Amino acid sequence: MLKKEVQELINTGEMLPLMEEFYTIQGEGAHTGTAAYFIRIGGCDVGCHWCDVKESWDANLHPPTKTDIIVENAKKYAETVVITGGEPLMWSLDYITQQLQEKGIKTHIETSGAYDFSGVWDWFCLSPKKTKLPLERAYQEADELKMIIHNKNDFQFAEEQAAKVGEKCKLFLQPEWSKKEKMTPQIIDYVMEHPQWKISLQTHKYLNIP
Repeated sequence: MLKKEVQELINTGEMLPLMEEFYTIQGEGAHTGTAAYFIRIGGCDVGCHWCDVKESWDANLHPPTKTDIIVENAKKYAETVVITGGEPLMWSLDYITQQLQEKGIKTHIETSGAYDFSGVWDWFCLSPKKTKLPLERAYQEADELKMIIHNKNDFQFAEEQAAKVGEKCKLFLQPEWSKKEKMTPQIIDYVMEHPQWKISLQTHKYLNIP
């Protein structure tokens, strides 16, 4: 396929730079413990220094894949798909979510919210980053706010972000994995003092699954 044709299909979301896809158990946030098919899309310039999938940042490393093939793979495994990255909203997600929804598959996203909204979502997990803040639409759409706590200052940032989401949005504090021994006790204390928040843990890492 010619490069121009590939780019046109990427622009419409009919091809996406697929990094990996796998069936597993959701490890974090409101749907922890739920079976889901994960679709990880390459490309991200948010630049979190503690990111555990830095290999996702360069979209050029991940070959454009026909979205219809991705959808067919997902259909074999799961009733719920989680689209993540990288930063998935760098790409148009209207096409893939419409195809999944037509097949009766629920669509979830995990995003920093730093790019224009696209897609049709049953669950919108917003995880803001200081390096590139969410756009206004992301706050409006958020069903779940997941704040990563790397140091004590992140509690204030979490509250600033929580003030921007709607009342329906569930609030989670999650220790950054490399700082979990230090920050988890602080998160426990914080949630007990501020019970509007819940604790999210990366249970998939404890379970040693993807």
